[in-house]
Amino acid sequence: MESPMPVRILTVCTGNICRSPAAERLLQGGLDRLLPGAFDVSSAGTRAMAGDAIQPLSAEIIRRLGGTAEGFAARQLTPAILREADLVLTMTARHRSEVIQMDASLLRRTFTVREFARLLTALEQRDSMRAPGADLVGLWRELPAQAAAVRHLALAADASENDVIDPYGRGPEIYRQMENELAPALLTILRFARLNTERSDWAEADVAGTRK
Repeated sequence: MESPMPVRILTVCTGNICRSPAAERLLQGGLDRLLPGAFDVSSAGTRAMAGDAIQPLSAEIIRRLGGTAEGFAARQLTPAILREADLVLTMTARHRSEVIQMDASLLRRTFTVREFARLLTALEQRDSMRAPGADLVGLWRELPAQAAAVRHLALAADASENDVIDPYGRGPEIYRQMENELAPALLTILRFARLNTERSDWAEADVAGTRK
């Protein structure tokens, strides 16, 4: 039997050299440790500095948090790239609007990364995920619609809480602020993935036990 297509996650910022590459590389690394080959995380920019490498201070953050910054080249966001995405995570509400203007069909599959993390927490608190099972790829394909359905439960107290600050051309303290806004959201997403991987393992073990 052929392996299912990986879940395709796209992260989006402006230049594609600071925020979205950090999200891409840290999510890909964390998800690969949980489910190798199950996810394909990439990134693009709404006004990309096409071909450029990751900015040094962002690369330093990626490495410090356990990812790799090598072999990256910024690319411009296009409708063709969006058509391939199962889930789009933007760095700001403005980027989300630009994605939806480019492809309105992505309305229920596009979130700011900080918003998406809050929505996963809301889903966990409601215990509204489907019953544990082995089809984690299927769960993640359904996840954007489930998250969109609980948007009203996880509204930000302030609109700025949806955004990750743009550090491009600014000092180390702004890169630290970027990290402080982005990293907790990524950790929440990876924690959600880990917990559901464990549930799947338990479910498979239970099924195997009943077959003995």
